Amino acid sequence: MLQQITRILWPVLTGILIALLVIREFPELTGRAKGIELNLIETDAPVNARTEGLVVSYADAVERAAPAVVNIYTSKVVETRVHPLANDPAFRNFFNLPSEPRRQRMQSSLGSGVIISGNGYLLTNHHVIAGADDVIVELRDGRTAQATIVGTDPDTDIAVLKVELNELPSLVLTTSPGRVGDFVFAIGNPFGVGQTVTMGILSAVGRNQIGVANYENFIQTDAAINPGNSGGALINVRGELVGINTAIFSRSGGSNGIGFAIPATVAVEIMQDLIDHGTVIRGWLGIETQPLTLELARSFGVRQNAGVLVAGVFRRSPAQLADILPGDILTHLNGQRVTEGRAAMDQVAEIAPGTEIELKLLRQGQEILRRVVIGQRPKTGL
Repeated sequence: MLQQITRILWPVLTGILIALLVIREFPELTGRAKGIELNLIETDAPVNARTEGLVVSYADAVERAAPAVVNIYTSKVVETRVHPLANDPAFRNFFNLPSEPRRQRMQSSLGSGVIISGNGYLLTNHHVIAGADDVIVELRDGRTAQATIVGTDPDTDIAVLKVELNELPSLVLTTSPGRVGDFVFAIGNPFGVGQTVTMGILSAVGRNQIGVANYENFIQTDAAINPGNSGGALINVRGELVGINTAIFSRSGGSNGIGFAIPATVAVEIMQDLIDHGTVIRGWLGIETQPLTLELARSFGVRQNAGVLVAGVFRRSPAQLADILPGDILTHLNGQRVTEGRAAMDQVAEIAPGTEIELKLLRQGQEILRRVVIGQRPKTGL
């Protein structure tokens, strides 16, 4: 009898052990997944929207990021003429007015900023602090401090500030903006009402030709961005910094669901240049380009997709020194086909000054090659 029970029991126990081993190694076969790792280290990992339950609040993500988003108050003294006709000598003589009647007034504005490091460096927009005589930063915990302007880059609308405060919160940066459709949140101080959080999705990446900066590579979102949000944070559902809110597309001045942010990686690269060098070092060719329209292509006797037209050449620029002329058609840059002028100039900007590059052009229908030593882009203003 005991032998019969033993013969039956051993196969049953063996089957149970095998089943437990399979469940442990292959949990997906049972409909359960292995434990989700919440303490993410790779900040460029995509946000996974497939969760076991419905997410009803993103308060934790906002709470991680919001303390590092600050209000920025600026003021400057502006001079205005007493009368619009004060420039007219006859008017001044008739009313016996001073030769240059002026009066001063204080002009104030507001914006937002993001604390990037615990030692007091902040990112904001150039247009938030442009021309300011006084810049005050207010933290969410109520502390205020006078800010020093470390440097600005009007070409990308980025500015770096420094405050001397202890125990500063700072944001974790993500190396990827995410995917179109991911949830994002804009944090800032719209219209001066106080710190506000709005929610939307990542609508697009790589937006350019918006017309707010010379170098544009924007993240687009429908999270509400209004005046005062400029310089604030765009974060993902993990509370990581995705971008610096910069501009809106609006006919009324308010949010129409089309807002733009500078990617965090781009902003931080510019910040590092401003801290290290006081300016952003970019390569410069010294030409102005325009699209090769069908009419222009016909007049030059080339295909419309041949390249881009060199519309102008700056004096004493690398292009002029290399004998590049207005009317040339730029077709290749370092062996890469040129199809859009702005993209080509952005590519040049990333090349270190002093580097020699090869350009292929069409001049009067003939192909020519030019080797150009890239210069450093002069400072410009918006």
